[in-house]
This record gives sequence, C-alpha cells and structure tokens, in this order.
Amino acid sequence: MEKLAGLLQTGDWKGEKHVPVIHVPESVGADEKFELGISIGDEISHPNTLEHHIVWIKVFFKPDSVKFPVEVADFNFSANGEYDVYTDYVGKTELALKESGTFYALSYCNIHGLWENSQRLEVK
Repeated sequence: MEKLAGLLQTGDWKGEKHVPVIHVPESVGADEKFELGISIGDEISHPNTLEHHIVWIKVFFKPDSVKFPVEVADFNFSANGEYDVYTDYVGKTELALKESGTFYALSYCNIHGLWENSQRLEVK
C-alpha cells in the first residue's frame, strides 16, 4: 500500500511555485507572541484560476519534546476567479510557544497535488 508520505512533493520555494513558505523569526522568547505567516508564490506566482489553484495550506508545529505535531493553522482559499473574485494565497496568525521545535506546512494544488516545507524555530 502506498503511504501519503510518498506523495508529498518538495522543492526550493524560490524556484517552485507550489511550496508553502513559512514566515517565522529564527528565535523567540518563551511565551512571547510572534506572527506566523504562510504563503505560496513568494518568488514565482502560482496560477489562481478555476482550473488551476491552491485549495488550502495547513501548518503544524512539533515541539522537540513530543512525538506528534499540533495543527496550528488551516487556511482555505475558496475564491479562484469566479465572478472575478480572487483569494490571495497568504495566511497569518499569532502564536506563543514554550519550547523549540519545527513548523511543517502542507499545501494542496488541485492539479499538482501535495507539497511540503518545514522551518525550525528556537525558543530561548
């Protein structure tokens, strides 16, 4: 049986328009609020048409001391040109963490499938 992990695609977000880009500082203080930003197409724009678009981006955080990640954000992009209405592939939220860990982001393109990226964050 094929595993979902085998279907996840990666790439350099500067050269691939499907990879989610995670915007967080390199480090923060414990319990310090910071902004998490997520986007697609920072360097190369992804199409935003009814026929070809990003459907969603999900973001997870895995603290170093635990086995499984926690879902911290879920952004759905529903307007893809219907009646000339468009949703930009950008999401933002605020977080506070107690320990260091890694963010994982997944994006889904209706034509090209699942894409992933990760970003480490140190909590001091």
